[in-house]
Amino acid sequence: MSNGYAPARGTESPGQPRQAPSDPVRNPSGAPAPVLTKRAFVLIIMTLLVPGSAQIVAGNRRLGRAALRVTVTLWALALLAVLLLFVSRSTLINILTGPVPSLLLVLGLALLALGWAALFLNTLRLIRPGLLTPRIRPAVVLTLVLAMILSSGSLGYAAYLLNVSRDAIGSIFSGSGPTLEPSDGRYNFLMMGGDAGADRTGRRPDSLSVISVDAKTGGTAIISVPRNLQNAQFSAESPMRKVYPDGYNCGDECLINAINTEVTNEHQDLYPGVADPGAQATLEAVSGTLGIKVQAYVLVDMDGFSKLIDAMGGIRIKAGGWVPISGPVVDEANGIHGMPDGWIPAGDQTLDGFHALWYGRSREFVDDYARIQRQQCVQQAMLKQLDPATLLTKFEDIAKAGTKVVESNISSGQLGSFVDLAMKAKGQNVSRLTIGPPDFDAAFSTTPDFDVIHARVAKLLAGTSAGAADGSAAKHGTAAGPPSAAAAPAGAAPAAPAPAGAAPAAQPSPSDFTPVTTTPDGQPITEEMLNQFKRNGDEQSIRDLVATNGQCTPL
Repeated sequence: MSNGYAPARGTESPGQPRQAPSDPVRNPSGAPAPVLTKRAFVLIIMTLLVPGSAQIVAGNRRLGRAALRVTVTLWALALLAVLLLFVSRSTLINILTGPVPSLLLVLGLALLALGWAALFLNTLRLIRPGLLTPRIRPAVVLTLVLAMILSSGSLGYAAYLLNVSRDAIGSIFSGSGPTLEPSDGRYNFLMMGGDAGADRTGRRPDSLSVISVDAKTGGTAIISVPRNLQNAQFSAESPMRKVYPDGYNCGDECLINAINTEVTNEHQDLYPGVADPGAQATLEAVSGTLGIKVQAYVLVDMDGFSKLIDAMGGIRIKAGGWVPISGPVVDEANGIHGMPDGWIPAGDQTLDGFHALWYGRSREFVDDYARIQRQQCVQQAMLKQLDPATLLTKFEDIAKAGTKVVESNISSGQLGSFVDLAMKAKGQNVSRLTIGPPDFDAAFSTTPDFDVIHARVAKLLAGTSAGAADGSAAKHGTAAGPPSAAAAPAGAAPAAPAPAGAAPAAQPSPSDFTPVTTTPDGQPITEEMLNQFKRNGDEQSIRDLVATNGQCTPL
């Protein structure tokens, strides 16, 4: 480009040859205003897209070459990360979550953010805003600032989020531990929920659920174990099997959720070197009871559960019946509460953490099994709604809430494999089984038949794996299916017999229900109506109206 102007003295970089007068890129003094404007925006774009390139063409070439080498190296690493994402996703996740690699990544991203910002400031010097027309100067500076925020700011924010995740992972998961291997092709995780209050000795879990995931397909099943299950069987390798060789059978006090407290108080010596003997013994009891190997546990404090749902922005469900937010207990012997503090209505609901916690916790006016069904629904709603968009926009709050997980024996070194597994499982239908109603009768948990339980669990898991492989897993139902009247094993709730010659009736999934929002005579159910029944002492009418509150499906 020839403009016939003389270059300004001193604009050349040290050691650089003096440029010809016809080079307005490196020597802009005297160039026409349109050329200066175009040059300014081109240098900004070059710094944004190929950091270092602006310095090579218009500034210090040594600085530019160094920056360009870093840029090309980062492009190669990014390409490698993309390849790992498709070839070995778990390896990539382990790099991002490992304590040392993630620390190096945080430091590296922070340095890159500072370096990129420095390049933009150097580019601003190369632009020489004083040469621009007053009308163009603000637009150029604003464009450079926006480009700096987009690039350097994004890297800095990524470093911040990665550091937040490092802290959360370090708080929740153990830094080391044995590598967990799938059992019969599945990973089985015991989820225990309870209030770890100061008035409790040894955490007594209020809910016990096993999430079983096929290691190859991600086919998932949730198996709920009622907290009042008696005569729980310890797995063959459990130290507690020597104490209770015939099962945990010391009477009505020996419920499965009491194992945690008993082992914590009386049998810690059986678990030398184990961080939480009570949780480990409970895991072994669930393993023996279900006839599967449960490899890991996560114990969640209810307060943390509530905060996690708030961090997600709430969960969406369809509720089958009204659920009370129970008031204080007024009759300890009979478990009778005073006036409810509120109600969660039937129908489509968006629940915040407080209401989701009560939705899963409440068992007033219904039995424990309705509560178990609601807990399963809340778990599924969380899994369904914890999508990438939610993670991106609420990452910090979710990570901080996640530290409310009391403990887990999952090693942080294996998080990559399990996150990869969760990604396989996401979007697939979840099969369910409850060791109680609706899959077994209410008395079954008092005198359980473990051969029957083992058979039902095996059938459930086999159906889940097969369904995930061919894409036909039962939607939110029990893959094992309820037993027929003719083949129902002892203790299982039989289905109604079909009329002679008729085809078996299809078993509806839990999502196939109509929320009960009116009384039998068509009056709308209201909070005031339910509270009036309570004030009148007519709890049976409340039970009749809320009997369907175990029905639930995530939206």
